[in-house]
Amino acid sequence: MGMRLKALRVAVMTTLAIAYPVMAHWAAVSRSVAVTVGSLAVLASLFLLPRLFARSVLAWILLPVVVVALAMLGREHIAWLPLYATPVCVNLFGAWIFGHTLAAGQVPLIERLARLMHEPDGISDEIAKYARHVTLAWTIFLFTLAMLNLTLALFATPDGVLLMMGVTPPVTVPREVWSLFANFLDYVLAGVFFMGEYLYRQRKFPEQPYRNLFDFLQRARRIGPRIMGRSSNG
Repeated sequence: MGMRLKALRVAVMTTLAIAYPVMAHWAAVSRSVAVTVGSLAVLASLFLLPRLFARSVLAWILLPVVVVALAMLGREHIAWLPLYATPVCVNLFGAWIFGHTLAAGQVPLIERLARLMHEPDGISDEIAKYARHVTLAWTIFLFTLAMLNLTLALFATPDGVLLMMGVTPPVTVPREVWSLFANFLDYVLAGVFFMGEYLYRQRKFPEQPYRNLFDFLQRARRIGPRIMGRSSNG
């Protein structure tokens, strides 16, 4: 029963994760307030459902607050602001996840992954140096995506952030262009960046503890909690 429930939760979260960018783009194209609020409801579910499943008291307290907020947004012209903010905040958070581990006394995030992947043998100084560079590269890449999303959101028309503030931007881009970038191209670029690094790594360090990309992803998923819980001294 427990396995079935876990599989159901994974299926629900996967469906919501796929549905959100589709609905957000639909909202951009249709300019429908109802679809906009619906996409925000999907987004809120992505954040709240795992905590509701875990019986988090805070999540259950926040649930009616989110419902009321969505109802109010449906009556306001600022309903688009959360959709504009989401890709910026998500990418900035991702950049922070990687970047803060580059601080003095910390173990870079990709180095943590490499050390756990290669247990109990450990990794060479060359791999550790490479892992630090990859961590920095992901930090810069995600920060750049955040800034690109912010720029497009500022200059979008007809309901871009600057226009909402009553400021006429010197140039504008159609809201559909922002949506295509934020809801689709964002993920494509991240996937290309990931695959490019993976293939380069395979050539640079052919001796790896995993057999192929699928095996690597499976191992990374299993040790994920240990990566984030890793202490600063490694």
